[in-house]
Amino acid sequence: MRNKKKIILPPQLPPDISEDEIEVSDEDKAFVSENKDYAGFLSTLDTTSITKHVTRVADVKEDTLEALYEQRRKKSSQKENEGSGIEVDPVDALPIKDSSGNLHYLKAPKNSKPPENDLEEPGQDDEDDAADKGIVKLTKAERRAKLKKLKKEAKKHGKDSATPEVEVQVEVEPTPQAAVLDEVKKDLTAEEGFESKKHKLAELGIALLADPEANIKSLKDMLQICKDKDHAIVKLGLLSLLAVFKDLIPGYRIRLPTEKELEMKVSKDVKKMRLYESTLLNTYKAYLQRLAALEKQPSFQHVAFRCICTLLDAVPYFNFREDLLGIVIKNISSSDEVVRKLCCSTVKSLFTNEGKHGGEATVEAVRLIANYVKARNCQLHPDSIEVFLSLSFYEDLGRAAKEDDKNKAKNKRGKKRKDHEDPSQKKENDKKRSRQEQLVKTREEVAADYKAVAYTPDVMERRRMQTETLSAVFETYFRILKHTMQSSAVRSEANLGVSTGASEPYPLLAPCLQGLGKFSHLIDLDFMGDLINSLRKLASGGGDTDRSSKCLTVSERLRCCIVAFRVMKSNLDALNVDLQDFFVQLYNIILEYRPGRDQGEVLAEALKIMLCEDRQHDMQKAAAFVKRLATFSLCFGSAESMAALVTLKHLLLKNVKCRNLLENDAGGGSVSGLIAKYHPEASDPNLSGALASVLWELNLLSKHYHPGVSSMVSSISSMNTAHSNQVYLSTITPQQAFLDFSLEKPGSFKFQGDIRKSNNKRKRGTGSSISTGMEPSEYTNSIDEDEVKKKLSAHFMVLRDIKENQRLRAELQSTTSSIELYDEYKKQKKKAKKPQTKKIKILTK
Repeated sequence: MRNKKKIILPPQLPPDISEDEIEVSDEDKAFVSENKDYAGFLSTLDTTSITKHVTRVADVKEDTLEALYEQRRKKSSQKENEGSGIEVDPVDALPIKDSSGNLHYLKAPKNSKPPENDLEEPGQDDEDDAADKGIVKLTKAERRAKLKKLKKEAKKHGKDSATPEVEVQVEVEPTPQAAVLDEVKKDLTAEEGFESKKHKLAELGIALLADPEANIKSLKDMLQICKDKDHAIVKLGLLSLLAVFKDLIPGYRIRLPTEKELEMKVSKDVKKMRLYESTLLNTYKAYLQRLAALEKQPSFQHVAFRCICTLLDAVPYFNFREDLLGIVIKNISSSDEVVRKLCCSTVKSLFTNEGKHGGEATVEAVRLIANYVKARNCQLHPDSIEVFLSLSFYEDLGRAAKEDDKNKAKNKRGKKRKDHEDPSQKKENDKKRSRQEQLVKTREEVAADYKAVAYTPDVMERRRMQTETLSAVFETYFRILKHTMQSSAVRSEANLGVSTGASEPYPLLAPCLQGLGKFSHLIDLDFMGDLINSLRKLASGGGDTDRSSKCLTVSERLRCCIVAFRVMKSNLDALNVDLQDFFVQLYNIILEYRPGRDQGEVLAEALKIMLCEDRQHDMQKAAAFVKRLATFSLCFGSAESMAALVTLKHLLLKNVKCRNLLENDAGGGSVSGLIAKYHPEASDPNLSGALASVLWELNLLSKHYHPGVSSMVSSISSMNTAHSNQVYLSTITPQQAFLDFSLEKPGSFKFQGDIRKSNNKRKRGTGSSISTGMEPSEYTNSIDEDEVKKKLSAHFMVLRDIKENQRLRAELQSTTSSIELYDEYKKQKKKAKKPQTKKIKILTK
């Protein structure tokens, strides 16, 4: 044990301190200067060997040191064997026995073998020995790599020594199979990379949905994948992030903590939640920025807008809603049909589903659309304004506000009356008043807290948002009307010689007029007169001249007349406006109608609202419209003719004196009116003298190719003899007749083989017999009994539900009144008990 050598470890290195931090004191300098003789040995030290020894062992582990010592021993033993110069021949390795029986091995001096391929230089052994002396030594794998490099270099040297013609042949003659193999390898590597990225996206998404708080940082990885060069990977990344955000976004807006809140000490859960929310919000912001950048590129436009519209529809209450709305509204009139439909459907869903955002997004969207229309000078696609038709306004919001004002006024009056009481009574009631005031304050606080937490907004807040929305909508509508009037006046002055129909369309006028007709009951009465005047000008063509009517189409002028009558009907009690000009315009527009150019549905709607649903007409005016509709039905198809004949029959049923037009006497029978001669070219129906004419057009229409039209004409011609008889067609509106008899509807016209027979009978017999023979064959068979049953059942179900609701409301009112009476009874009972308790206390004292 005593003979064991102790291992002396090298001294520890001093701590690494920069020379700038070392401070030498004056005392140390004085001590060294005084004792220079004792420091003379420092000059003789071998600093290089010391640094080499220290650095060799400084950062090396013990295992590596042991391995190094073993390798050095092996090398020393090998050198000793080589120094003997004797080596056993590998061929004659077996021993030889001599005559004496001893075994001998063949031995020969070892020749120094040259290195492989004579590539090693003579100084390489010295370099290896020098390398062995240090710690850093090449491993076997590194040696093999080095040998391979040397072999490659040798091959290159051999190729260089060859002729240049061979090199040219090698370069010029690549095999086609190698090129195909390279392409296949590239495709395989691309497919493998695509699949790997797809799997990575799926794994990240599943991990996020499984544990969002723990894996929230994976959102950044998914967002990084969206910046890939492959377009398919980018689209998949955007769609997968869309699904993840729809699931992770909470049901509230995230508010990041302020600097003061960050300085406060909070629990670990709060820190964790703050980190989660901040990471989610920052990644969501970066995702939206990426979408905004990609929606401008045509290859990613559809995917980007799909993500934007889906996010705005799913989470309209979340942060950065304004950015999403701005992108959607800017592209609401896009030339790309897919993008435009996506944006319009998203805005419509915002208007219909106000419960998600409380109406704030509706106000913002309407303001943005109004500003966009103003900026583009009313030159947008009609769908951008048609979205306003999805808005819904509540008229009951003002009633609650009025009731609150009335209650406040009553309370003020009660307070004034109480102030006039006697001073003795005031002193007694001070305590009660203080208690009541405290109760009122607590109730107000509770109500305020409830409003802050409640999902539905306050009535006053809803009313404010509704007024802002209405003002923006009507501002847009009136701007469109004003722009149309100004531009039509300019064009009418510039194009006085243009033929009818040659005009540029006004894209926003049709949806503007539809919206005015729908929301006309919400317009302030102060603007009604100006609105009617502007509609009158537009119906006449936008100017005072006769040729200015060419600037607007027939359908647009008819819509102006329809809107004017709807405004009058919705505000019938408050307005007193003469609509004679609109009847004059309708009388002239009927002859300007063209089936291929104009819309027949609009004409049928105008006939229904202005002639069928209107109150009693003047006899001259009704006769003029009857004559004009009869001539109109001769010129056009079955649908237009049927709508005109339905209106004609309605006018004849309403105005009995106009039936004299059915007589064959020249001059219109017994009643001819003030004007003795009929003027078909007159622009005013009151000055046409239609009572002096005869409806000879019915004789030609009785031979119409469509059996429904002929049967309708026969029923009209028989009205003179049978006043009380009414056919089923008399209950049909012009719109229904136009839709039922339009050629676009399948099954609207069915050819029957017995039409010739019916025509022959019509010649021989009277019109009444023909009508009775034709009507059941055509129209009674066309009625679907199942549809009638369904409609009737739905109607009676609605009536039953209304009665049930009335009964339930009555029961609810009775129960609430009984509960209120019981509460008052309890209060009175408590008041009666209080003086008795006071008396008992006095007696006990």
